[in-house]
Parts: sequence; C-alpha cells; structure tokens
Amino acid sequence: MDEINEAIKKFQKELNGGTSALVLLGVLDKASSPMYGYQIAKLIEAQTKDVDIMKQGALYPVLRSLEATGLLQSEVEPSVAGPPRRYYQITDAGRSTLAKWIEIWQQTSDLVNAVLQGGSHD
Repeated sequence: MDEINEAIKKFQKELNGGTSALVLLGVLDKASSPMYGYQIAKLIEAQTKDVDIMKQGALYPVLRSLEATGLLQSEVEPSVAGPPRRYYQITDAGRSTLAKWIEIWQQTSDLVNAVLQGGSHD
C-alpha cells in the first residue's frame, strides 16, 4: 500500500510541476490588475476547492522563473499592513507563450483522454 501511495504522490508532484507555470500565466492573463503571490494562491485555492493543485510555497519559485524568462514582470510596492508586496503581471511574451502552451495542453489532454477512454487498438 505504501508503494501505491508513493506512486500517487510522485505522479501528482510531477503533474503539478508541469502545469504550475501554465496555471500561473493563465491566472495573470485573466487578472484585471497586477497580483501578489498570496492573492494568486488564494484565487487558485478558491477555484480548485479541495484539490491540492499547487502549494503556496511552490508558487514563488515558479513566479520567479517566469519573470526571469520574461514571461512575467513584477514591481515591489509598499503594503499598508506588513512587508512590501511584489505584484506580478503577464508580459506580451507571456501572452504569446500562454497561447502556445494552451494549444500544447489541449493536444496532450486530448491524447490522454482518448487513451484513457479506450480508443481503438487496431
């Protein structure tokens, strides 16, 4: 039973790692204004209900990576309560990349669904 649980955890971790950047770009693309990390995490949490898609601690390295590659940009602004906050927004390069990633996601999703739903094995 432990082997099964470990395999499930490993699969979920790999799947989450591969989709985190896509989800973050998607959230920021739909945002009407720049967002800070905690806002993004709470939005994702609210949209995914009880499904643990992305832990908040894993969010920040992905945001930094997306910024380092020019897909996001950020600005630090003072906060009324607490430390300054880093606000992120998607760049034009991020939007172009997101469009391609969505195509790839759709193709991958279609393939996986076709196989799992028992397509023909001729």
